[in-house]
Amino acid sequence: MTSIQQADLRIDTAAVGRMVDGRWADYRRQARDIFLDPELRKQDGLSMAEHRERVLAQAKKLVDLGIVQRAFPERLGGQDDPGGNLAGFEEMAVGDPSLQIKGGVQWGLFGAAILHLGTEQHHDRFLPGAMDLSVPGAFAMTEIGHGSDVAAIGTTATYDPDTEEFVIHTPFRGAWKEFLGNAAVHGVAAVVFAQLITGGVNHGVHAFYVPIRENDDGVAGDFLPGVSGEDDGYKGGLNGVDNGRLAFDQVRIPRTNLLNRYGDVAADGTYSSPIESPGRRFFTMLGTLVQGRVSLGGSAVVVAKMALATAIRYGNERRQFTGGDENVETVLLDYQQHQRRLLPLLARTYAAQFMHNQLGQRFHEVFSGEHDTDGDRQDLETLAAASKPVSTWLALETIQMAREACGGAGYMAENKLVGWHADMDVYVTFEGDNNVLLQLVGKRLLTDYSREMARMDVAGAVRWVADRAVDMTLHRTPLRRTAQSIQDWGSRARSATEVRDPEAQRELLEDRVESMVEEVALALRAGKGAPPQVAADLFNSHQHDLIEAARAHAELLQWEAFTEALESITDSGTRTVMTWLRDLYGLTMIEKNLAWYLLNGRLSAQRARTVTSYINRLLPRLRAHAVDLVDAFGYTKEHIGATIGTGVEAERQAEAREYYRRQRASGDSPISEKDLRRAKAS
Repeated sequence: MTSIQQADLRIDTAAVGRMVDGRWADYRRQARDIFLDPELRKQDGLSMAEHRERVLAQAKKLVDLGIVQRAFPERLGGQDDPGGNLAGFEEMAVGDPSLQIKGGVQWGLFGAAILHLGTEQHHDRFLPGAMDLSVPGAFAMTEIGHGSDVAAIGTTATYDPDTEEFVIHTPFRGAWKEFLGNAAVHGVAAVVFAQLITGGVNHGVHAFYVPIRENDDGVAGDFLPGVSGEDDGYKGGLNGVDNGRLAFDQVRIPRTNLLNRYGDVAADGTYSSPIESPGRRFFTMLGTLVQGRVSLGGSAVVVAKMALATAIRYGNERRQFTGGDENVETVLLDYQQHQRRLLPLLARTYAAQFMHNQLGQRFHEVFSGEHDTDGDRQDLETLAAASKPVSTWLALETIQMAREACGGAGYMAENKLVGWHADMDVYVTFEGDNNVLLQLVGKRLLTDYSREMARMDVAGAVRWVADRAVDMTLHRTPLRRTAQSIQDWGSRARSATEVRDPEAQRELLEDRVESMVEEVALALRAGKGAPPQVAADLFNSHQHDLIEAARAHAELLQWEAFTEALESITDSGTRTVMTWLRDLYGLTMIEKNLAWYLLNGRLSAQRARTVTSYINRLLPRLRAHAVDLVDAFGYTKEHIGATIGTGVEAERQAEAREYYRRQRASGDSPISEKDLRRAKAS
């Protein structure tokens, strides 16, 4: 394609926007526009107490607007639309991330736990108050001593058959429930996770509905007897959420307050469950609460999109340093380094959104009952555990780079970037620490690898050994899968053609995942049958490698989601530009790991250089469409609210250029000392 043809390319921003917003595009936009209301937007400069009360009032307004009930049963006033609810919830970040998290606690955790872990009698008793906010609630899972390791929490729920009550108790300080939204001030009830003990047997973690404060028509009063708590106080961000900690001293609740969908206790203390395995039961219960991980990843991408829209729009207007024309300063986005800073992040954000759209679809299928087998739920949990880390890390990296790309203006609170960074920082550690989640993904990859090997017949095993021997000879590591096995022709143009090939990109990305997983799996075989401590030490020595393999797997899934999205584009110009953007994503992922590809013989030095040179060729092509690509996200200057994203910089630059133009035309322009010296020298 010639440079003239490239210059004539245009993208259909409306079509790209629909593709980005996914199945629930119309509802996403509707929800997004709701947060143009000044009463629903973040107000800087408030005290913590003022911010908390403002966010509570905003949450009540959302109830009045009827947009928070979407996931709940129709018979209780909801719409039985879990996917649509999730899409709308993610857009709350447009208003105030604190409101989003407050809503997530109330409806996505407290309410969702009642819905998914309770039965119909719990729905009838407890869901109406959770839905209309007449019962603000906390989600009391995390403890000071145990965060991601939920199975080891210390709080107990011991059944007393004489009174048909559970006794909720915090036996030591490390078992205090910690970091709970709504716990410090507003919450009047909590879903408390505790070890269920009956008849002297611990049946593992279950959920219980526990009143914690007096409730005066939705207004929290004093703690109820046996309940105590503390305010977490000022945090690094999200200070509109009243996080706190709770403890229980022999607090009694009725037997029927056990949310008993997956485990029940009869009046005489007999325990029963539809899931025989305690481990599978535990993971099934936690799996029903996967909404938090899914929504956090999606809302992180929303903020990344707004940060990029701000930085790219500003970079397209802000000028700095003269270039070929000494009278015209260069636009920031025309500098290669500025493109290197922002455009790969733009490609990653598109990739993350496309993967999230697939995750949202899978979430809806499971929780609407369309496809809700045990296997479907396990796949959803794995996909969510892969998506949330890469999306939340992307948001932080994007916000920081956008802040730097906007210079001093990016540090001003009015331009949102520093506030977003503070609010989004905790996303990488709550609802599952990112590294712990990737370890879960890695374990699933190991399990799938082991199953594949177990299914292999004798002939297949012989072929695998033979192939691996050849592969070790060629590449010194297993699983030769890439186009690099084709000889290098010594032609940079030919090499560039090959790295543009989506099959070559796929194989390079896929090969790295499979090779890393196999390497860990083979190393861990030595622990089979070993004493527990030896096996644990062996696993620990390969933990980092496993997490890196899982991260590579998540990046492959993003590339595949991006590639699948391209198939829906009918406009040729749009398809060309979006293909360039997909290539930029794939090649920057390969470039990031060039050391691995070189050391393991997957790429020659010639082709490795071609990866970087082709990225540098893509950047100016995509720079021409950068503003259109962020406009397609659908966040206007009113949605974002950043002063530098309103066009004010373009006005300032135009005023400055006009001033100097008139000055030169009048002949009154002062002579530069440099020009004077050059004139004297000549």
